[in-house]
Amino acid sequence: MSDLLIASRLEQYRQRQYDAFMQQPMPMVEDRIAALKKVKQLIIQHQAQICEAIAADFGCRSASETALLEIFTSLESINDAIKHVKTWMKPQRRHTSLWFKPAINSVIPQPLGVVGIIVPWNYPLFLTIAPMVAALAAGNRVMVKMSENSQHLCQLLQQLFAADFSNDHICIVEEEGQTGIAFSQLKFDHLIFTGSTTTGKAVMAAAATNLVPVTLELGGKSPVILVDDYDVKIALSRILGGKVYNSGQTCVAPDYMLIPQALEGEVIRQAQAIMAQRFTDISHSDYTSIIDDASFCRLCDTTQDAIELGATVVNLIPQSEPNSQQRKFPLQLVCQPTDAMVVMQREIFGPLLPIVTYQTLQQALDYINARERPLALYLFSNDKAVQQQVLNQTRSGGVAINDVMLHVAQDDLPFGGIGHSGMGHYHGREGFEQLSKMRPVMHQAAISSTKYLYAPYGKIGKRLINFIINRKLSRYE
Repeated sequence: MSDLLIASRLEQYRQRQYDAFMQQPMPMVEDRIAALKKVKQLIIQHQAQICEAIAADFGCRSASETALLEIFTSLESINDAIKHVKTWMKPQRRHTSLWFKPAINSVIPQPLGVVGIIVPWNYPLFLTIAPMVAALAAGNRVMVKMSENSQHLCQLLQQLFAADFSNDHICIVEEEGQTGIAFSQLKFDHLIFTGSTTTGKAVMAAAATNLVPVTLELGGKSPVILVDDYDVKIALSRILGGKVYNSGQTCVAPDYMLIPQALEGEVIRQAQAIMAQRFTDISHSDYTSIIDDASFCRLCDTTQDAIELGATVVNLIPQSEPNSQQRKFPLQLVCQPTDAMVVMQREIFGPLLPIVTYQTLQQALDYINARERPLALYLFSNDKAVQQQVLNQTRSGGVAINDVMLHVAQDDLPFGGIGHSGMGHYHGREGFEQLSKMRPVMHQAAISSTKYLYAPYGKIGKRLINFIINRKLSRYE
């Protein structure tokens, strides 16, 4: 299909959704909950098919991992919205200044219209459902564009959603040719993109053509700080567990560790012992494949680059080498990395974990702050003063203390980046408000002192203006 035909077809879908929205621009809470419940039942009834489709797209991804990381989190997101959407929809009373009383001020959440969602391949179900839940709870129509690496799941979701929803409510489109560019250029009322920073810039530029507001959930190099007051074994158990999830192909995966220099030897020994108990062979069905050949080769090249520039690479599953046929790559530590190495220059998005040593905590914080702001930051320390110091002196999209990645699964915490790791939020109330027009409304009373504040100003008006200004000036002296 030609690019023009793709763009034309997408615009027809969007226009159909917008026309339907204008017929029902303020869906009742019952309608929103009903839609959310239908999505929930769709997932519950077809979870086995969903797991099979995602495994087919990856080559190897266990049903257990998909159930934990995608089905469970999706259902939790839906349940939270069903429970709270009635409260979120209520108008919020706001303060009215004395000078404008007896007027009444409020903020009314109203649907935006049609929300576009661009979904990456790494968590294709959850990163479809989580923003969709926010959009449906807010009363919007939804168009979803899935990745070319998620063809099996895309085809399944197209069938499932078509059976339960009309195309003017939820529409799933596949990647073909230049669909991504055309999709980004549609006149959405809001566009959500999850993916790389480079692609995010292109999406934002395309959306700017129609001044479409965007939420960008990107990535970056999310650091882990290990402080010497914390148990090394417990910390590494959690850090390595998070890194192995989806073979490190997670936007909030621990990207590199900052550890006290004196602990380097212990960290390596403990990491080897932990992984020896978990995996003896990467052919295990619970060890996820790298998504495609290009990504597999990138990880091989990144590892070789680090070795050639002087790093020591420790294979934590030593019985296994990278397997190009299965596209499986063993978890490896990269010791003594430098900024000249590719592994420290861009998001790894795979099972490589550099270890950077520090002499003082301040040195570690300075190292983080010299780089782009990450999507996540992880700290392992029981010292409250250290925890506060790290929170005060760094900036990141989110933080987990004494664990990794689980903050993203908290429904009442917003998920979003900062700087190069993204902008805007979804999840919970923040997601609802992000995809609503929080519309300010002032109700004026029949009698109001503002009648004296219209030109030409009489004596009463001038006295009132002088009184207001003098009162305001004196109030804060």
